[in-house]
Formats: sequence, structure tokens, C-alpha cells
Amino acid sequence: MAALRRLVGHNPNLSYTSLLPPTVLICSRGIASKLFVGGLSFYTNDKGLSEAFSQYGQVVEAKVVMDRVSDRSKGFGFVTFASEDEAQKALTEMNGKALNGRVVFVDYAKPKSHFGGGMPIARGPPEPKDDSQVLI
Repeated sequence: MAALRRLVGHNPNLSYTSLLPPTVLICSRGIASKLFVGGLSFYTNDKGLSEAFSQYGQVVEAKVVMDRVSDRSKGFGFVTFASEDEAQKALTEMNGKALNGRVVFVDYAKPKSHFGGGMPIARGPPEPKDDSQVLI
């Protein structure tokens, strides 16, 4: 961001924030404008989620989380708004409302926590024990 500030200089007609995509700005501001939506119908897709929440503000991204194996919805998703005020309005208006025949609950998204998932580390077979060092 510092490099962008230097490139833009002191031009009053141009702001370095106008050159950045909205997702970069949201990441730098925090997670306050990202909402968790649970209880979604299995038939709700990204577009439907975005349309349902767009009446409360500018939706930057709407994502329904899909199961990798079955390629079906896991029943929850995330909606990112351009501002915190819009996210707050959507949270109060949509929490407990019906969407595609299911009552959804809405809350602020929590930061990702890393549980050490991914590929396991291959360490090989265990080292053989040396019985000569065992004290009786």
C-alpha cells in the first residue's frame, strides 16, 4: 500500500484506495463486514445468496460452502459487504428470516483458525530401541 501511495502522490483527484479491488480493502479493515449465514437450503447457490442479501447493501462476495466429495451445499455460507453498516443492517434484517424455505441464522464471521489440517508429515518408521541403555 505504501508503494501505491507514492505512485499516486498528492494528486487530489486520485486516491490509492480507488485503485485497489474491494476485497483488499476489506481484508485490511478486518472481518467486521463479513457475515456467516447458517441453515441454508441445499438448493441455495452463490447467486441466490447474493441476491437475497443485496437488498441491504453492496455485496462484494457471496459464497455457499460446498462439500468436495458430494458437490452439495454444506448448508452454510458467507456474505461480504462493502461496509460495516450494511453488514449490520443485513444481520438484523435477515437473522431468523426464511430463505428458500429454510430459516437462516446470521452472525458475524469469525477469523479462520488453523487446526493443522492438510497433508500429514511423513516421518518414516519409528527408531529401533536400544535395549542396552535400559536401566532395571
